[in-house]
Amino acid sequence: MRVWLSGLGRRGRAAVQRLRAGEPGRLWSRLNAVDFYGNSFQLAALAILCFFPFLIVVTAAAGRDAAAVVAGWLGLNRQAAEDVAALFKPGQDSGSLTIASACVLVIGALAVAGTLQRWYERVFDVRGRGWRGIAAQFCWLAALLAYGAVQATAGRALGPAGGPVLQGLFGFALATLFWWASMKVLLMGAVSWRVLFPAALATGVCWMGLGVFSAQFFSAAIVENEQSYGPIGVIMIILSWLVAMGVVIHLGSIVGRMYVERRSRPPG
Repeated sequence: MRVWLSGLGRRGRAAVQRLRAGEPGRLWSRLNAVDFYGNSFQLAALAILCFFPFLIVVTAAAGRDAAAVVAGWLGLNRQAAEDVAALFKPGQDSGSLTIASACVLVIGALAVAGTLQRWYERVFDVRGRGWRGIAAQFCWLAALLAYGAVQATAGRALGPAGGPVLQGLFGFALATLFWWASMKVLLMGAVSWRVLFPAALATGVCWMGLGVFSAQFFSAAIVENEQSYGPIGVIMIILSWLVAMGVVIHLGSIVGRMYVERRSRPPG
């Protein structure tokens, strides 16, 4: 019995070593090297505290509904979207915005863009550009708002007639294009389009997987939490989705970077 257990332990350790030496082990090591879990929580907190107020103000100024944009990103059904919309009800003085509060909103949104920029710089080994990177952050915020608008418009245009397959293909192509452009803009052209495409493609795949999971799980979770805990329950689910979004961004970029490295590795 002791000999059998000893042999089983050796085989288990050998299996663990093979797993660590393989692609899954290297992927996990790269994810841990950039602290993907802690960064994802940081992004979720920044998005709730800094970016969402900016989104509400900008979408209101453009005559759009911030709740519809968020619901589109999460892929929510009608009932869950109504629960999210209850969080974005405007107050009596929602039209007034001082210069100081506008500056705070912009700085908060730039903090989110800067966080994402630093992630990509670490993944692709690009040195920070200092103050020059702020222009890239502004461009990325504009692209993000445009992405949300195109996604919402396409969702209404395709409608039920388009079917889930056509909607899914369009969403995948749009997400891949957005994250491809995001990396190019935030890295300020330091990495070529060709090198960035595998990372954009992997991020698009992960993004669509998150969308499918969100449509199946988060809609029901939002409705259940709203009934059990009220608005704070809805915020808890949105925070969970934001953390998952951070994981998706890290995973897609690192998988793409590892693919490029593997393709450029000499044979043998």
